[in-house]
Amino acid sequence: MDVHGKRTDATVLLVDVTAAGRYAMGALLRRAGHQVVPAATGHEALAELDARLRRGSLPDVALVDVDLSDMSGFELCRRIKTRPHMAGLPVVHFSAAVSPGDRCRALEAGGEAYLTLPAEPEEIDAVVRAAVRTARLRADDQALARRLTLLSETIVTIQAARSLQELADAAANGTARLTGAPAAVFFLGPDDELYRGISRDRTSLALPDEGAHRTVAGLLRRLTRGQSGVQITTVPAPLWPAGFFRPGVQHDARLALVLTQDGKAPVCLATPTRGVRRLNPEEETLVARLAQATALAAEPLLMYQVERHVALTLQHSFLPQPHRLPDLLGIDVAVRYVPASQQTEIGGDFYAALRTHDGVLAAVGDVVGHSLDAATVMVEIRHALRAYCVDESDPAVLAERLDRMLQHYHPGITTTVCLALIDPATGRTRIANAGHIPPLILRDTGTADYAKAAGPLLGVGLPHPAPTELFLEAGDRLLMVTDGLIETRGTDLAASMEHLRAAAVGALPGLDALCDTLLDCFGHEREDDIALLALRLSP
Repeated sequence: MDVHGKRTDATVLLVDVTAAGRYAMGALLRRAGHQVVPAATGHEALAELDARLRRGSLPDVALVDVDLSDMSGFELCRRIKTRPHMAGLPVVHFSAAVSPGDRCRALEAGGEAYLTLPAEPEEIDAVVRAAVRTARLRADDQALARRLTLLSETIVTIQAARSLQELADAAANGTARLTGAPAAVFFLGPDDELYRGISRDRTSLALPDEGAHRTVAGLLRRLTRGQSGVQITTVPAPLWPAGFFRPGVQHDARLALVLTQDGKAPVCLATPTRGVRRLNPEEETLVARLAQATALAAEPLLMYQVERHVALTLQHSFLPQPHRLPDLLGIDVAVRYVPASQQTEIGGDFYAALRTHDGVLAAVGDVVGHSLDAATVMVEIRHALRAYCVDESDPAVLAERLDRMLQHYHPGITTTVCLALIDPATGRTRIANAGHIPPLILRDTGTADYAKAAGPLLGVGLPHPAPTELFLEAGDRLLMVTDGLIETRGTDLAASMEHLRAAAVGALPGLDALCDTLLDCFGHEREDDIALLALRLSP
C-alpha cells in the first residue's frame, strides 16, 4: 500500500533530467497506485539499478526521458538491456519533442513503448501497465521454458541411471531445481524396502530411525492404494516424520505420488510446504510429469533388483564356500568369489575343485554375458562337469563334452573355462584351456610364469588341443582367475596379466595370502564378477 492507501501495482524507475518533470510525472504515477523511484541522469539510474539488483528488488518498469544530460535515453536503454540480470526490465521512452526517427531508435535500443508528452494521465498509466504486463508474461514464458528444459534434462539423467540410488538422487535434484525447494524421492520396492534420494546441497535430509522408515512406507502404501495416474497431495506435519526438510523441525510435505507400470511399487517426490513459495499449476504439472518419468525409469531397475537377488542367491547356493570345499587328499585349495559392484550386472563366473580317480580337477570359468541366464548356464556347466568327472578326468575330453553340451542346450552361448588335473602323488598337472586366462604357476624359487595352454572357447564347436603338461613341486602354487579380476576398459589384457604376475610374485607365502593380496590390488569396484582358485601340493 502507498501513503494514500491505494494498491501499488508497480515500481517505476522514473528517469527525467528536470526536477519539475520528475515531480509532475511522479505525482501522476503515484495517484495511479504505483511506487516511484526518481533518477536525474543515466548514470544515477544505472547506480540505482545496481543497488536494487544486489537487494533483489529491481523495479517493474523504467520510464526514461529521451534527452538526458549525460547520455541519451536510447543509450541508457541499450546499457540496461545488455546487462544479463536487467535485460528483462521493460523500458518506456518519453519526450515532448519527437523527431520522425525517435520511435524507431527507441525500438532498436530495446524499448517496449514510446510516449509523446503531454499525454493524458490515463494514457500514461495504461502504457506503464501494458509494459509491465507484457514483461511479466514474457518472464513467465521464459521461466516455463527454463523449467521445461530442466525437466527434459532431468528425464535424460534419470533414464541413464544404472541403479535405484542413482535414479533417486537424480530425481531429487531435478525436483529441487524445478521447485526451488529441498526435495526427497522415495521408492517402495516389492520387498517393502524403502529407497530414497536427497537433493544435493539442499538439506541434511535423512530417515531419522526405523520408525520413520515404517511411517513413510506405510504412508506410500495407503496413499497409492487404488490409485491410477499421478496424485498431488499434502501430508500434514503430525503425519510426516520430523527432520526430513530441516533437522529437528516438523514440516508439512507436498507429495507427487505415482505407481510404477506394474502398479506395485509407489514412487514419491516430496517437498516442504513451509518456508517456500507455493507452486503454480504449471509447475505442479511439471513435477507430476517428473514423477511419471521417474516411475517409468524405476520399473526396470526394481525388476533388476529382484533378478540380481535371484542370480546372486543362485551363485552363492551352487558355488561351494571355502569351509565347504571337499577334502582333497594331497592338495590344499583356497577360493574366493566376489560379485560385481551393485551398479553392474550379474555374471556367470564359477570355480570347482573335484576329486576324480586320477587326482584333483580344478576348474575356473566364465559364461559370456551378464544376466540371470548367464548365472543359470553357469550352474548347468558345474553340474555337467561334476557328472562327467565320475568316469572321465582328462581335461581335454571334459572340455569337448562341455562344448557339445553348450551347443546342444544353449546354442549361441559361449563360455571360457580352464581345467587342470593334478596328481597329488607326483605333481603331474595336465591343463586344458578354452579361451580363458591360463593358470599362473608360482614356483617355490620365487619365479612365476603363465602355463602355455590355449584353445578355443566352449560353445563354438572347434576341436580342442591335447592338454598341456607340467609338474608341480612341493611349495609351488597354481593360480586360476577369471578376467573380472584384472580386465579394465582401455587397458590391454596382456599388460593386465603382467601386472597380475608381478603382484602374485610379491605376495606373502600361502594360498590365502596370495588370494587376499590380489583382491586388495585389483578387486575394488570391478565391473565383472571375480573368481579365484589357488592350490598347491600338501606338505
